[in-house]
Amino acid sequence: MANNIGFIGAGMMASSLIDGIVAKGIRENTQIYCSDIWPPAREAASKKGYNATESNAEVCANSDNAIFLAVKPNCIMDACKDIVEAKDSGAVIVSIAAGVTLESLEKALPGRRVIRVMPNTPCLVGEAACGFSLGAHATDDDRTLVKTLLDAVGVSMEVNETLLNAVTGVSGSGPAYVFQFIEALSDGGVRAGLPRNVATMLAAQTVKGAAEMVLKTGKHPGELKDAVTSPGGTTIAGVEALEKGGFRAATISAVTSATKRSMQLGGMSDEDIQNKYGL
Repeated sequence: MANNIGFIGAGMMASSLIDGIVAKGIRENTQIYCSDIWPPAREAASKKGYNATESNAEVCANSDNAIFLAVKPNCIMDACKDIVEAKDSGAVIVSIAAGVTLESLEKALPGRRVIRVMPNTPCLVGEAACGFSLGAHATDDDRTLVKTLLDAVGVSMEVNETLLNAVTGVSGSGPAYVFQFIEALSDGGVRAGLPRNVATMLAAQTVKGAAEMVLKTGKHPGELKDAVTSPGGTTIAGVEALEKGGFRAATISAVTSATKRSMQLGGMSDEDIQNKYGL
């Protein structure tokens, strides 16, 4: 076996995954096949030594290990049709399209092994947080393969598919919330007199450092917050202001709103979403 990996779609998310896989030495650049209708995407992939083409069929024919569906949700069914029409190379099909269910994928890809993944944009810097779920025909070997590939660009966790929409709300969309918080933290620094570049650097590094403390200490975020919040001090004054502004409630609402939208993209009606999930 050549152990080649294919990508139908060679945009930002796909190229980030590919670059991570190759950088970690999991595959050579010659073992990567990718297709895209946009010439600049193909040209960028070719410059890195990947096998780039406009033909999805060519990707399918040459990818015997895994084929990633890395196109927009509205283009997924067309990509699935191309896979069905191509020769079955035995590759597991991995979808990273938000909201597209395993049931929909397996219906469009009868008999094929399918895994659904929700990655996020920090895979660009090797710090992705991914959730994934196995389809009915996927094997333990498929699970190991996909986890290895995803862990090349960050961390991955297997969850029940019913939770993947929530994964979308937390980590799939989460970077945007964090970017907004960093921007707001920087704005606060500028309002208090700091130069913009200093404020932004301090804000970003503070978020990064706080995240590392949660991950490395294993302590509850609330415990870590309490440790820096002394009675009558500056931090509790700031925390009070955040609470008055609805910071916690707004963040929870952002997650549930994104989760609901992911369900809608997957074809769920608002009535079903309300009845099953209370959203």
